[in-house]
Amino acid sequence: MKIAKAVITAAGPDQGRLPLQRFVDLDGQEKTALRIIVEEVAAAGVERIGVVICPGDQDAYTEAAGPCAPMLTFVEQPQPRGYGEALHRAAPFVGDQPFVHLVSDHLYISDRTERCARQLVDAAVAQKCPVSAVQATRESMLPYYGAVGGRRMAGRSDLYEIETVLEKPTPTVAEQRLVVPGLRAGHYLCLFGMHVLTPTVMEILGEMVAAAGDDQPVMLSPALEELARRERYLAMELDGARFNIGVKYGMLIAQLALSLHGDDREEILAKLVELVAGRYPSPA
Repeated sequence: MKIAKAVITAAGPDQGRLPLQRFVDLDGQEKTALRIIVEEVAAAGVERIGVVICPGDQDAYTEAAGPCAPMLTFVEQPQPRGYGEALHRAAPFVGDQPFVHLVSDHLYISDRTERCARQLVDAAVAQKCPVSAVQATRESMLPYYGAVGGRRMAGRSDLYEIETVLEKPTPTVAEQRLVVPGLRAGHYLCLFGMHVLTPTVMEILGEMVAAAGDDQPVMLSPALEELARRERYLAMELDGARFNIGVKYGMLIAQLALSLHGDDREEILAKLVELVAGRYPSPA
């Protein structure tokens, strides 16, 4: 199974400008979030990337991608009809091929030489099935993520056979439907914002879009749950972490993480010590 295409969704009402924000990357270079994400999937062997955007955003995104711009094909979502409908817009782009899917408001840091997307692609190729990356996440963060339930795959500590996918469940619902043996109490396998998917998910989304009519939003999580019914579908805990730049202090935390894992680590640590040791007047 060769995976040469990726889709990045960036058409959400609160999402469109986040990929244009600038960060200092692990290599010490200043880049937009979009360019960092594109480089993430390019390192996994992806050759072409479809980016789902709002109408009118193409010029800004082309500039933000910098030297990676020739890899991009833009797909517009004219109306905000949900995450699933946005992804389905890229169905003609991916065709009948498996593809990597990433959201545009997450940045990733790997704890291994291989980047997170490379780890995920390698797992999907080895297992010959769709795989979604997950991260054990405390229940207070459930309002920000989809989450999965299932059972650990025999002989593996990092792979799970998915049975249930829920979008932003409450802690009560998560406790009833998403408990995974072996996880710390109060933690759930929340989606990482990174998937390797097969064309089946586009078929499912097409059915959901047709059934929803012109006004109803279509979300991705129900499509992923249906995918688990139709195909073998796994979740994988990667050796790495995701950083959601769309939440409060998200960009700050992401930049700190990049800095502390990158070439400027010692300089940043010294500055943090100065800040922590400094004496500043308390706010009134």
